[in-house]
Amino acid sequence: MSATISRNYRITGRADVIRTIFQLGLLIAALLLAIGVADVFAVGDKRSVPGTVDFLVHELAGVSEASTAVQESEPDMETLTPRMRAVLEHVTQRYRVSPEALGPIFEAAQSTGRERSLDPLIIVAIIGIESGFNPFAQSPKGAQGLMQVIPRFHQDKVPEGAGKLPLFDPVTNVQVGAHVLQEAIRRRGSLMAGLQQFGGAVDDGAQSYAAKVLAEKQRLEDAVRRNSGARA
Repeated sequence: MSATISRNYRITGRADVIRTIFQLGLLIAALLLAIGVADVFAVGDKRSVPGTVDFLVHELAGVSEASTAVQESEPDMETLTPRMRAVLEHVTQRYRVSPEALGPIFEAAQSTGRERSLDPLIIVAIIGIESGFNPFAQSPKGAQGLMQVIPRFHQDKVPEGAGKLPLFDPVTNVQVGAHVLQEAIRRRGSLMAGLQQFGGAVDDGAQSYAAKVLAEKQRLEDAVRRNSGARA
């Protein structure tokens, strides 16, 4: 019996250690996230001085507010076209994201695509490639959100009143990202060249980024056909 108790004690002790390490890991990840988004705050904001506890709390609160906004959104799926609903179903299964969370993103892609004369599936394809539908994604170069927009280059496209962390809001990010893409296409003269500029690969003669986006769009189109055929 004493051997069994000793073995159980060792197992419990290891579990406590693992639990403690996991909790510390979450804390460190939260602090790193806070530090990583520091450049989106105004320098003159005395409440948000980098390196202080108040600054970290302020930033984490902003991320929490953005997350809550996504969770509280109640998308009306009837506003989506059958094509977009089929793609949403595919993306839900592929990325294991709830349709409630994806709904506002797809609505934004559809409405902004119409406004900017862009195929919404191009927008959805870019989101899949750039962030895997993680609205809080951030690259080492500072690109943020679903479509990985770099804040310092596109502040002029962020709508007024968008808050402290506008590009971590999914709808705002899609609106700004689509605007960036539309501008790139107009400036470069074609969809392929515009996609290359959007992906920061203007000098890539093979146009590999554009080809990657269009290949992803084709996979989405194929999913639409499969889903339509299954319902027939």
